[in-house]
Amino acid sequence: FFPIINQLEINYIFKQVGVTSQKTMKLLPASGRKATQKVVVGDQDGVITCFGIKKGEAVPVFKTLPGQKIARLELGGALNTPQEKIFVATGSEVRGYTKRGKQFLSFETNLTESIKAMHISGADLFLCANYIYNHYCDCKDQHYYLSGDKINDVLCLPVEKVNCITPVLACQDRVLRILQGSDLLYEVEVSGPPTVLALNNGNGGDSGEEIVFGTSDGKVGLIQITGSNPVHKWEIGNEKKRGGILCIDSFDILGDGVKELLIGRDDGVLEVYNFESADDPVLRYDHALSESIASIQGGCVGKDGYDEILVSTYSGWLTGLTTEPIHREGGSGEELKLSQEMQSKISSLRSELEHLQMKVVQEREKYQQSSQSSTAVSSVPAFSVNDKFTLNKDDASYSLILEVQTAIDNVLVQSDVPIDLLDVDKNSAVVSFSSCDSEPNSNFLLATYRCQANTTRLELKVRSIEGQYGTLQAYVTPRIQPKTCQVHQYQIKPLSLHQRTHSIDHDRPMNTLMLKGQFSFAEIHSWVVFCLPEVPEKTPAGESITFYFQNTFLGTQLESTYRKGEGFFKSDNISTISILKDVLSKEATKRKINLNISYDINEESVRYTLKLIHPKLEYQQLLAKKVHLIDALKELQVHEGNVDFLLPKYRSILEEADQLLEEYKKQPAHLERLYGMITDLFIDKFKFKGTNVKTKVPLLLEILDGCDQDGLIAFFEAAA
Repeated sequence: FFPIINQLEINYIFKQVGVTSQKTMKLLPASGRKATQKVVVGDQDGVITCFGIKKGEAVPVFKTLPGQKIARLELGGALNTPQEKIFVATGSEVRGYTKRGKQFLSFETNLTESIKAMHISGADLFLCANYIYNHYCDCKDQHYYLSGDKINDVLCLPVEKVNCITPVLACQDRVLRILQGSDLLYEVEVSGPPTVLALNNGNGGDSGEEIVFGTSDGKVGLIQITGSNPVHKWEIGNEKKRGGILCIDSFDILGDGVKELLIGRDDGVLEVYNFESADDPVLRYDHALSESIASIQGGCVGKDGYDEILVSTYSGWLTGLTTEPIHREGGSGEELKLSQEMQSKISSLRSELEHLQMKVVQEREKYQQSSQSSTAVSSVPAFSVNDKFTLNKDDASYSLILEVQTAIDNVLVQSDVPIDLLDVDKNSAVVSFSSCDSEPNSNFLLATYRCQANTTRLELKVRSIEGQYGTLQAYVTPRIQPKTCQVHQYQIKPLSLHQRTHSIDHDRPMNTLMLKGQFSFAEIHSWVVFCLPEVPEKTPAGESITFYFQNTFLGTQLESTYRKGEGFFKSDNISTISILKDVLSKEATKRKINLNISYDINEESVRYTLKLIHPKLEYQQLLAKKVHLIDALKELQVHEGNVDFLLPKYRSILEEADQLLEEYKKQPAHLERLYGMITDLFIDKFKFKGTNVKTKVPLLLEILDGCDQDGLIAFFEAAA
């Protein structure tokens, strides 16, 4: 622990509710003379639970009946008064409850989609479905906006400070959209897909215009939303490669009068940042839980006078980290008192555990008897799986995260396209590979991950090959009886390593693919969705659209512009154009649409792409050579007793052996992938000229082994 807040210790698990969604737990304001706060949480069973803590035990205040899944929970009330009214979004309905649990509002919005995000400010209600934003005042429709991509969160700047209603939408296309009424005021580009928004310091800062955002790739930033243009204040990167941000709160856990930034991530890491200087936040404390953190709040819950950070996890556990010293330094009387408290608590927990164990045994026997009777009806137990399949820009790999509400027994991964499984440090599961025949069944990968006891979250990493597309399937089997399994499918797209970006370098030499035909805007958009990741499934508004992409593996780029009847695709990589040409032709043929395809190939682009690839190729070849030398050098070291006689470069290989092996292990087949991409580039260059150069590939591979950039470029140009 960091010395400034080394007194922050894990307290105890307050309670477990059902599976919870993002931002569905809040602390009610303290009332009267009591300084402790009540906790209110909504789960996916539709139950709202409100409770307080007394002598370490959860004391219920109210609990509602089950219903539709609760997607969001917010506190509201009249402006400049305690925000103690509870509002929940469930389906297309918003319900309101008092702090005692009495329902006072049932507002059916008549939205065609379920509510995904909600914000409340006085009498104003801001709701978002996947693409639709609605603003209501006193439950009357005020404004409406259709977003170009999925909306992940919504917020409104504090009206009492900025004197106008300024909603902010966090959208999947790496953009914050600032609205004015039903119109877009301006867009703010951010470094990753924003997943959560929060007011800085809980009130927007001194100006009321400051918003903290968190992204799905683990970055956090502060932006000031002014009336005309945004001001980027600071951004925290994700050098430690931690999970995406799910929740943010501001609370003075140090008691120094300055609020700290509390962050919960989808890999279970809780972080506390404080502001030593007026500029950037500094990480002061972190704590790892075993599940994703859905909600985070700072307050006083367990004991008067001791602040806590309360979190709710995906499977519904509510856990507190307290500033109360668990190991006291007082006299013997105080130690005795603490000991008696702890003994009493341990005793009650033991009796509760014994009772639960007996109940489990009884229910298991009851199930066995009923399952063997002649009238038995098989029932499949339902369980919830929280999954996420995202492309990582840093290493051009896909992360597949599977989180289950109960312990995972095993996960079977199957793919009908060639993919590489990469090592994940946090993964403790034992993996075994099964041989599979790729010809009759299109089975290229069959791997089983056997999880250790109490593992509820599993992270896998895979790398695909562009041009080869199909389906990755995960068969998730939890440790429940009777044995049951859920299958989850993930599409590996033809240009799977491309990621959306805000802009590209227009000065690069570009190749162009032009399509014309009798197709609608919706049809060509569906083809682009099929080919490329991170494209919204909904057909964009307007007559035409332009998307920019970057290849995360090579750094090449793609510009895609299309409308009804025509499409233009520009890339500095001929292979990207070749893949698009083949796939788009195939999709059009399926729908019996004739395409007029033309292309403009820029010879200079091949030279440019080779220069882009070469440093990566050189680095991987050098790494492979070093790794192959390690065993021989270690043998020499054993025989000779020392390595003083070796050249410095060989001594450094021995010194760095562990790091080199670790890096090589994390990137299997990296060199082969680069060889494959250069080979494809060679074949594709001449394919557009109508020449088959596959017989010259062995000669190309010999040149690649020599790692001579000028020789490689000369071979490409002379092969014609």
